[in-house]
Amino acid sequence: MSNEVKKPIFIVGTGRSGSTVFHRVFSTHPNVAWLSYVLKRFPNRILLNKLIMYSLDVPLINRITKKSAGEVYQFWDYYYKGFSTPCRDLRADDVTVEIKRKLPAVLSKTLTKKRNRLLIKITGWPRVGFLHEIFEDAKFIHLIRDGRAVAYSLLQQPWWWGWRGPPNWRLGELPPKYKSEWKKHQRSFIVLAGIYWKILLDAMEEAKKNIPKENYLEIKYEDLCQDPVEVFKNAVEFAELKWDQKFEQTIKRHPWRSGNEKWKRGLTDHQKQMLEEVLRDHLKKYGYF
Repeated sequence: MSNEVKKPIFIVGTGRSGSTVFHRVFSTHPNVAWLSYVLKRFPNRILLNKLIMYSLDVPLINRITKKSAGEVYQFWDYYYKGFSTPCRDLRADDVTVEIKRKLPAVLSKTLTKKRNRLLIKITGWPRVGFLHEIFEDAKFIHLIRDGRAVAYSLLQQPWWWGWRGPPNWRLGELPPKYKSEWKKHQRSFIVLAGIYWKILLDAMEEAKKNIPKENYLEIKYEDLCQDPVEVFKNAVEFAELKWDQKFEQTIKRHPWRSGNEKWKRGLTDHQKQMLEEVLRDHLKKYGYF
């Protein structure tokens, strides 16, 4: 019999915000289950994922399987077409009767007696309202990183569609205010990457209005790199999991480096000036300026 999905933990962020490393380390906690890359090829064979969860607790075998945690959008798109690439954030009113019934039943099949808490990472649009409608007791951990570092990092990624310009970049048309900012700076791509960060944070601010405060935790990537054990202790307590000494050792072994200095070295003075002008209010709001 499958376990019921209770208090699933969703890690969300804009992308290039540290959510990948946070998720991978968190996935080593002995009581969490997660989606494996096996579901990229076989999104409808959730029981294969359950076998991988069992293998995590088998010495030698787990050296291979423990590194396969990911976002696995092929799985999400199999059950809800368009989940990975909506032109706006997915909201509660996008949830259909079918997906609300089916998704908890499917995901419950990946849980084991020991690994009975689901840990999932999703980036880009938060989709928090959508997920909260399906899992009313879900816990959301939002990773935030300095928007200047995020913008610079986005330009290095082959998957970033900003080069195509709005509305061909998966976020739809720019809001009028942000469109004016982009035009003011001669449609600069570094500015557009900064606006990307702002749009997704704006979406999160709107989405979290309907989430109970006790079910939402905000973590700065910079704090994670500075004191990872303390940040993870807060996250584990928030998620209502037990602290584990082996898990702590895993955290301590990881080489935590923020990489936030890269944008300072990689951008020209003019690019830095444009980016900070566009991001100033948001940087102040989140304590970066």
